[in-house]
Amino acid sequence: MTPFAIAGIQMHVGALHSNVEAMRHRIEILMARFPWTQMVLFSELAPYGPLDQFAQPFPNDAIAQFQEDARRFGLWIIPGSMFEKTEDGRIFNTSVVINPQGEIVAKYSKMFPFKPYEQGIASGTEFCVFDVPDVGRFGLSICYDIWFPETTRQLTSQGVEVLLHPVLTGTTDRDAEIAIARATAAQFQCYVFDVNGLGAGGVGRSLVVDPSATVLHQSAGQEDMFPIEIDLAMVRRQRETGMKGLGQVLKSFRDRAAEFPVYDRASGTDAYLHTLGPLETPTKGSRAGVSVADPRTALAHSEPAPDDATMITPLKGRTGTS
Repeated sequence: MTPFAIAGIQMHVGALHSNVEAMRHRIEILMARFPWTQMVLFSELAPYGPLDQFAQPFPNDAIAQFQEDARRFGLWIIPGSMFEKTEDGRIFNTSVVINPQGEIVAKYSKMFPFKPYEQGIASGTEFCVFDVPDVGRFGLSICYDIWFPETTRQLTSQGVEVLLHPVLTGTTDRDAEIAIARATAAQFQCYVFDVNGLGAGGVGRSLVVDPSATVLHQSAGQEDMFPIEIDLAMVRRQRETGMKGLGQVLKSFRDRAAEFPVYDRASGTDAYLHTLGPLETPTKGSRAGVSVADPRTALAHSEPAPDDATMITPLKGRTGTS
């Protein structure tokens, strides 16, 4: 058994003022009630809320305060994320990982801002993998990242056993996101800690999922702190023998016969994607996608490059269209 105790904190997040002191207060309560907790994870954009007008450079005073708390309690702290303003004026959605010595051991910027609704937020390009000594390997992704399984594929292919996933979901797609979190745990045989906020920080319903896709805890719509002791030995066992003795998905992916040309941007395999309209917020009464909903029609009217011919021909053969 390789136990490790992680607490998620689902709390109210204000949009127009700092939430840092409220977060620190909850850390203090958490450690008074559950002193065996070894790591704490907050929701996306918890310190300053969802408005990028509060973006600031890294490091900053808020991070320094969380570093102080990490040293004080001997605790790993991932304080959600906050908007980072870089010297060149770009704004990223960035998280840090602070170890029990108060050191920043990893930094991660969200790869997939929620566009078109998060226009103006730059995309990160570096993955976040870090080790907890004598425990295991952890990875970090932020909110919309999990909708792109390639992000988790990259992390788990590097041995990540626990996916830490702060989110800010206050929209009607929370049910879908919960389903994706469970599917991610099963597909990649890892724990998923999915922590949402409240108020300006989301609709709650945070959850923890184990490698067999079993929900170990799910919050409702009120404040919640939920320390969960996980067992990294379960991850290692299931990756060898399969979920419930069944699918060994990581090994099957490793031993695959197929290659995936869609990941080669020059292959032409993604020609259909280029028939879709611009990435923009829908307008009132929009008819976008109504008259060109059929990919066969869209491809027939596209102007494929010569290298695309081999991709489009099989489509015509299957559908009987020309």
